[in-house]
Amino acid sequence: MKKVFSVLALMLALNFVAVAESPSGLKVTDLFRFKRVGDPQVSPDGKTVAYSVTSYDRETNKRTSQIYLTASNGADAQMLTESSGKDSRPRWSPDGKTLAFISSRDGASQIWTFNVDTKAVQKLSNISTEAADFVWAPDGKHLLFTSEIYPECADDECNKKKLAEVENSKVKAKIADRLLYRHWNSWKEGKRSHVFIISSSGGTALDLTPGDFDAPPFSLGGPDNYTFSPDGKEVCFARNTDKVEATSTNNDLFIVSIKGGEAKRITLSPGSDTNPLYSPDSRFIAYRSQERAGFEADRFRLMLYDRQTGKSQSISEKLDRAVEEFVWSPDSKKIYFTAIDNGYIPIYVVDRATTEIKKIVDKSCNGELSITDNGNKLLFTRSSMTKPAEVFTLRLENMNEKQITDTNSELLSKRQLVEGEDVYSKSPADGASIHSILLKPIGFEAGKKYPMVVLIHGGPQGAWEHNFGYRWNANIYTSAGYVVLMPNPRGSIGYGQKFTDEISGDWGGKCYQDIMSAVDHTISLGFVDKTRVGAAGGSFGGYMVNWILGHTDRFKALVSHAGVYNLVSMYGATEELWFTDWEFKGTPWNNRDLYEKHSPSNFVKNFKTPTLVIHGELDYRVPVGEGIQLFTALQRMDVASKLLYFPDEGHWILKPQNSELWYNTVLGWFKTHLNN
Repeated sequence: MKKVFSVLALMLALNFVAVAESPSGLKVTDLFRFKRVGDPQVSPDGKTVAYSVTSYDRETNKRTSQIYLTASNGADAQMLTESSGKDSRPRWSPDGKTLAFISSRDGASQIWTFNVDTKAVQKLSNISTEAADFVWAPDGKHLLFTSEIYPECADDECNKKKLAEVENSKVKAKIADRLLYRHWNSWKEGKRSHVFIISSSGGTALDLTPGDFDAPPFSLGGPDNYTFSPDGKEVCFARNTDKVEATSTNNDLFIVSIKGGEAKRITLSPGSDTNPLYSPDSRFIAYRSQERAGFEADRFRLMLYDRQTGKSQSISEKLDRAVEEFVWSPDSKKIYFTAIDNGYIPIYVVDRATTEIKKIVDKSCNGELSITDNGNKLLFTRSSMTKPAEVFTLRLENMNEKQITDTNSELLSKRQLVEGEDVYSKSPADGASIHSILLKPIGFEAGKKYPMVVLIHGGPQGAWEHNFGYRWNANIYTSAGYVVLMPNPRGSIGYGQKFTDEISGDWGGKCYQDIMSAVDHTISLGFVDKTRVGAAGGSFGGYMVNWILGHTDRFKALVSHAGVYNLVSMYGATEELWFTDWEFKGTPWNNRDLYEKHSPSNFVKNFKTPTLVIHGELDYRVPVGEGIQLFTALQRMDVASKLLYFPDEGHWILKPQNSELWYNTVLGWFKTHLNN
């Protein structure tokens, strides 16, 4: 009978596992020594840039964030805030005299302001349900923010009372009477996200989106889902009013007066309409839109809603890529945006009138776009596989780039990191070209053969890019002596919508063949020991590891993190049912054959490869039972296996010490099975 180790025993055992790591390579602990830079915002006069810096403390197992300021040329960077909580989302008032930000310095997230002249800091909001993600009105008189409230409450006093009742109750049971009662890693508990407006001088906030709907709808990040009109009199926001949220992606845009009242729906696409942004001249509202209902990975088009005619049109049809972030030029003639393309995130510009699109920044990974009031410069963050994100500027008249922050240079100077190479293979399924990112180990020597780790991305509509990652950092593996292969098979984004579509209904088909062809091609290059190849992945990547487990024994070791194992049981326990409904063309009771065809649980008799299973209790996207079922099957089949279980983590492992254990356990697993 196999021994079952506690997490404590596992951690003690890891102290004696010697990981083959180059002295100059990236260490697991480095991932939480790096400071994470983001959200650059330039002042109205163009002279100063505010940005956030997030730091992690391994001892307390927590993170803090502060606001920094630097001159727009990168000189004289300094910390503006220094609190024990989280200070984030800096935003300049239109006159440049005030910098507002979100802070949890007194225990709850609220809007605070910093007076540029007097240096005084004061709290602006004081809502019991906390404030998040605010935006300034163009006239500086108001701010919008979001808060998670009880929709039946008419005022903050009611919300405050309900919060106290929940906090003080000895009963922690939860009751649900409809779907989407929990999401990703938390229970909704009857709350709704609403958009509030508050005076820039403070006071009582007004709920602009009352009702039993989320406004804005849930998002994992990206552009705001609400905005002011240029005259400050109107607000545009996104909301989903479909009866069954768990099966719908039908977000629409609405407009409402800043005084409140009935909101007017202005979009009717069956897919998701989100991220509104008025043109500075007030004529248009730009937004992102998907055509197909229920498909979260449909191509986001850049749309213009004409406020005079009430009609919308796409201005990104000439680019078969999904639009990500975007900003208007001050003259309203152009829109700058990002889109994932062949493993990079370039910056594009589209002419509003002609819809001509031009790529202005290529072969790099960029995000968090903003623009100076005079339209001369773009600001953005950029990272690469060898450098965490920093702030850059692009002077548009001559396309000169400049890095204006240099937050992690000291630590980076002591580490050797490897850039990825673009490689291509042909899929045996149909001859399609499959792009992968390939990294060679630290100290690579021609003529030697190395073990290889294949990293499989999630989604499945996701992609590996040439950027710096924290959850799946490739240089952790190159520093441990491995070749790293990161394939972008069928379903990946950045290769055209048809390529993305071809994973749906075919999870175990072309995608699997694409990955195998990438592995074969890399081995053919001559520096990989084909007898020492492992694979790891999370979410859909974990699913593919589970599929590999039942379909080939060519790998010597596997790691399945939060992987889908039993498609039928997963359907009954996950939350975003639009996803499974689309991917498997219906429910298990209406289309059972497709679920069974692609379920790794039906191929247990083929399981042979040593497998590490990792899962978090708070994972409601791919519930923990999937990992437990997999581990049980492996043990019953007498396959070498180990379960790493996190009672306090969700779909991602985020706490510093947990993440450190995650990486060390994975590296230890590969060392045991690949390094001999």
